[in-house]
Amino acid sequence: MKEKFATQEKGTPLLIDELDLRILEQLQRDAALTNQELAAKVHASPPTCLRRVRRLTEQGVIARQVAILNPEKFANALTAICEVTLDVQAAEYLDAFETHIAREDAVRQCYRVSPGPDFMVIVEVADMPAYHALAHRAFTSQANVRNVRTFFSVHRSKFETRTILTLPK
Repeated sequence: MKEKFATQEKGTPLLIDELDLRILEQLQRDAALTNQELAAKVHASPPTCLRRVRRLTEQGVIARQVAILNPEKFANALTAICEVTLDVQAAEYLDAFETHIAREDAVRQCYRVSPGPDFMVIVEVADMPAYHALAHRAFTSQANVRNVRTFFSVHRSKFETRTILTLPK
């Protein structure tokens, strides 16, 4: 049995094997599966699946389970991809911006990137007035924000939440 070593927050090794990967793959597709359905899909016993899911959750591999909504079902919803460049890129300024932007409910994702802008921020808002209010709060009112370039999604061709999981060869 091959095992993959990952690192937990405190540096202790975390063992993940092929069965764990099969469980995680199925849960990423549909976290609403019953334990019996999950066990059948991964070819394991229900008690084994239950024990493994509990362990993966306790170890932080499974961060949380959520319902993913389709923004296209909401009339004026907008998805915006924002490139943000700061004036000063020292670690404390980058951290401060991340802390500030994470407080915004409309922010779905925030990435530090390189090269180019300092951050890519994905936001979902109800409509254009909501975007303008967010842009003022999150970007233009911040002294260290030099530039914001926003792109509005006109069509989403793919949206995937799964993480690709593999073991080393």
